[in-house]
Amino acid sequence: MNLNEIELTTLEGKETTFAALAKKVTLVVNVASRCGLSPQYEALEAMQKKYGSKGFTVIGVPSNQFFQELKSSDDISNYCSTTWGVTFPMTEKAKLNGKGAHPLYKELTKVEDAEGKAGNVKWNFEKFLILPNGEVHRFRPTTKPDDPEIIALIEANLK
Repeated sequence: MNLNEIELTTLEGKETTFAALAKKVTLVVNVASRCGLSPQYEALEAMQKKYGSKGFTVIGVPSNQFFQELKSSDDISNYCSTTWGVTFPMTEKAKLNGKGAHPLYKELTKVEDAEGKAGNVKWNFEKFLILPNGEVHRFRPTTKPDDPEIIALIEANLK
């Protein structure tokens, strides 16, 4: 399946597609408000501000897969904007693994990480960097969003 054709619903309830949200370089991150890795929001937002006008975007995908996300879209939106100043696009809550996994994650989890492992998302803040040529790079949750490898890939693929 072409990622661009995958239907998404924004946190505000607007129906759209991956293509409509994605820029030429896109970092998809499954986020959770009550996770110990939530401070990664700060780096994600800084990257959005630094590279957003150059053809890059973060897409946050809230998930309660690991029981650490708030209940409602309004609560998630308020938390992200008031705590972290998030301006990047976010989708409604989505399931990442298993039978009910969102189509976006059914595709993304086929991608292997640096150790050659594909499959289920292991925890909140797993990152998938999608480049303009369709190449996808997978980074596990403890890899910081502004890790030099991620930044180098972003900068090498911007306009």
